[in-house]
Amino acid sequence: MRQRVITAIVALLIFIPIIIMGGIWIDIAALALGIVAISEILVMKKKLLISPESIIAYLGVCALILPTKWTSFLPGHLTQNFVFFIFVLLLLLQTVFSRNLFTFDDAGVITLGMLYVGMGFHYFIAARGLGLTVLLYALFIVWVTDSGAYIFGRMLGKHKLAPRISPNKTWEGSICGSLAATILCTIFVAFYPIAGHSLLQMFIFTIILSIAGQFGDLIESALKRYYGVKDSGKILPGHGGILDRFDSLLFVLPMLHLVGVI
Repeated sequence: MRQRVITAIVALLIFIPIIIMGGIWIDIAALALGIVAISEILVMKKKLLISPESIIAYLGVCALILPTKWTSFLPGHLTQNFVFFIFVLLLLLQTVFSRNLFTFDDAGVITLGMLYVGMGFHYFIAARGLGLTVLLYALFIVWVTDSGAYIFGRMLGKHKLAPRISPNKTWEGSICGSLAATILCTIFVAFYPIAGHSLLQMFIFTIILSIAGQFGDLIESALKRYYGVKDSGKILPGHGGILDRFDSLLFVLPMLHLVGVI
């Protein structure tokens, strides 16, 4: 517990100033987090972090994360998505160059990982670009949902939510976590409105996003179960890896784009 608390304090001391400053600092932070997150998937897949496919994965995930302003020098026909597709093609070429030691299935897993991580952190930058309020709103949804689910799950939890994937989660905790997030985050946007959206809209969005965040958590749990690991990584002592800490946010942020907030 002491180690968890120390890690959390140090992480917050680094993370909070970065999200407040925004700009290039948030861009660099998102790129660094994305590279670490994709490396965690590569380690789970038992791929060397300096192999050709790993280097392609780092470049591919960066191509997705980079804000549009960083890629404005590209010719008009060479979009950011097409640059990413070039890296997917390079992964497929690696199946030939490796004589199928690196397989089509491997390329598929890494491509999916690049999309999952890259798009999530791309919208992390996009949310901060719209203002601190939007990013804080997304973060508060995740934090309040997780905290509420944990506290009320321990107090009231009797019915398992997904016992084969995450045996400690309960329906009671899940519902109470979403209720807590909906109430507190709606109060937050009542005091700090998000331009172009009414309070009723934000209330509905918060319900959707809180549920989406829990699905993000469960999906990452399913990934770890499949590969037989307890944590996605060890970069945060007592807390696991970057995917362990950002799994919900990687779903909430694209959903914010889907509902038209980002």
